[in-house]
Amino acid sequence: MTVDDVKFSFERYRGASHALMQERVAGIETPDPRHVRFKMRKPWPDFLTFYSTASGAGWVVPRKYVEKVGDGGFRDHPIGAGPYKFVSFTPGVELVLEAFEDYWRKTPSVKRIVMKSIPDEATRLAALKRGEVDIAYSIRGELAEELRRTPGLSLKSVVLQAPSWIYFPEQWDPKSPWHDLRVRQAANLALDRDGMSEALFLGACKTTNSIIPYTFEYYWQPPPAVYDPAKAKKLLAEAGYPNGFDSGPLYCDSSYANVGEVAVNNFVQVGIRSKLQPIERAGFLAGYSGKRYEHGTLRGASGAFGNAATRLEEFVVKGGAYVYGSYPDIDALYPQQADELDHNKRMAILQKIQQLVYEKAIYAPIWQLGFLNGVGPRVGESAFGLIPGFAYTAPFEDITIKGA
Repeated sequence: MTVDDVKFSFERYRGASHALMQERVAGIETPDPRHVRFKMRKPWPDFLTFYSTASGAGWVVPRKYVEKVGDGGFRDHPIGAGPYKFVSFTPGVELVLEAFEDYWRKTPSVKRIVMKSIPDEATRLAALKRGEVDIAYSIRGELAEELRRTPGLSLKSVVLQAPSWIYFPEQWDPKSPWHDLRVRQAANLALDRDGMSEALFLGACKTTNSIIPYTFEYYWQPPPAVYDPAKAKKLLAEAGYPNGFDSGPLYCDSSYANVGEVAVNNFVQVGIRSKLQPIERAGFLAGYSGKRYEHGTLRGASGAFGNAATRLEEFVVKGGAYVYGSYPDIDALYPQQADELDHNKRMAILQKIQQLVYEKAIYAPIWQLGFLNGVGPRVGESAFGLIPGFAYTAPFEDITIKGA
């Protein structure tokens, strides 16, 4: 890997936050074979956050190989600098990787990794029990209980940097019940977060009452979330809805329709009547970012890395990819922190914004997802949790098989 590869990869990048990168970065230089210099148009404290974790801009591809085979050829047979080499990929079926013996960090223990696509949760568990796979991702509810009771199998949980929430896109419409702060506060009080976590994820989720992961830099801890249906009904009555109201659809990613179902049930208990509308994940995300769910409510989530500023930019501040409306006081504060180089001053601004998000009840945060996974008897080190907040087994080179 060379400095030329780094420069080429950054200039080639067209993924998330590409426009922001182009706007803020004046140029990239390679003064010698071991150094790369990024020049900013103005101070940008979050550059490394965006470059390394909040986007894919830091992924380095080999310039000479890409130019030789083209983007299509690289997509069909990618090469890189990681611990495993690409062998084959069958879309919707499996990805096969082979260990790279000379990897700089360490020689991988497992020589061959096969990632199988098994969309159905029960089928994944059955494959794990039969020994057809050694690790199964995302096993929830009753299936997780069954996994935990099965001799030879172990349950591994990881709390992700992935809060879930209910969003109220109609809160900026004066004709909507959601425009009234008391209604949004009632929705927050109606959610039985602990009960939902226990039923669906065996209590593994972490309730923080924020859409910002508690592990993120500049995080502000709001007051604890409260489950109080009686107070929720009282607030609805004060807002002019003693008999509740029809809220329309509650849109959600169908992979987590179970979370949406519980939220719908919690809401109806206090008089907020809605109908679950599950949508396949890619379609849901396209609709969410395309602002197509402006009527009703939606269950959202984000597992992106970054910090409080990057998360607020996407989900709270005017112009954000998933922002249906915003508040002038928050919009005025956000630019003040963007080029503030004093860490403490910047933290104060970002925490004030988070406090306003809580006080305005822009969201009804649920919890940070407790991701449940199954591990078979052959596995020594599964590598779950070795990268804090990451959902899956990683780094791959740390995975071990017993006796190998």
